[in-house]
Amino acid sequence: MAIQRGGKQQGYGVSLPSLSLKPGEVAALTGPSGCGKSTLLEMIGLILRPDRLAGYRLGPDHADAARPLLAGDQDRLSALRARRLGFVLQNGGLLPYLSIEHNIHLPRRMLDMPLASAWVDNAVAHLGLAPLLKKMPRQLSIGERQRVAFVRAIAHQPQLLLADEPTAALDPHNARQLFALMLEMVGELNISALVVSHDWQLVDAFHIRRLHGRPQGDRGSVFESQ
Repeated sequence: MAIQRGGKQQGYGVSLPSLSLKPGEVAALTGPSGCGKSTLLEMIGLILRPDRLAGYRLGPDHADAARPLLAGDQDRLSALRARRLGFVLQNGGLLPYLSIEHNIHLPRRMLDMPLASAWVDNAVAHLGLAPLLKKMPRQLSIGERQRVAFVRAIAHQPQLLLADEPTAALDPHNARQLFALMLEMVGELNISALVVSHDWQLVDAFHIRRLHGRPQGDRGSVFESQ
C-alpha cells in the first residue's frame, strides 16, 4: 500500500509493504510528526485511495477491500466502513446533541441492528460507563468522552478498530488507563486494532508491535515492523 502526496519534486510518499492482524491483536503506527501516520490510517480506513495496493482483505471471510478502494466505488466502500470498521478519533467525535446512550447506539441504529446488545452492555459495564448513559457529552471529562468513543466504535462489532491518537488529549495517568482498557477489550471481544500513537513509550510499555515510519530518501517514509 503506497501513496504519493503532491508532485514528484515537492511531494511526499508513504508506504506500508505489508500488514496482517489476527483477531485480538493490536498494532501501533508510530513515527515522527509528518511521517504519514494519519495518511496511512486513512488508506487503511478506506477513506483515501492509494496509488498502489497489492491486496487488502477484511474479516474471517476475507472480503476484498482492494478492488472498491482502487476503483473508487463509494457505495461499496461506505458499506465496508459502516459494517467492518470502527473509528476512534483524537477528539472523541461524539455528537453533542445526543446523549451518551444514543451516541453509543448510533452505529447499530444506522445498520438496522437491534439496539439491545450483550456485546455493548459488556463494554459499557467494563469501562464503567453505566452511570453516564443519560448524560450529554459536554457533561463528561475528556477521559470519559474517549471511553465512550471507544465503545461507540466497537458497538456494531467491527472486525477492525482504527484509532487515531486516542490518548493525545489525556494526561499520562488517564492515557495509560484508557490504553489498558482498550487493549483488554480488543482481546476480550476478539477484534483487531490499529492505533496511531506519538507516545512510543506507552506503546512499548504494553509490548505492542510497532509499525514505525522511517525515512525513505528525502521525501518519503516506509512503515515497517520493529
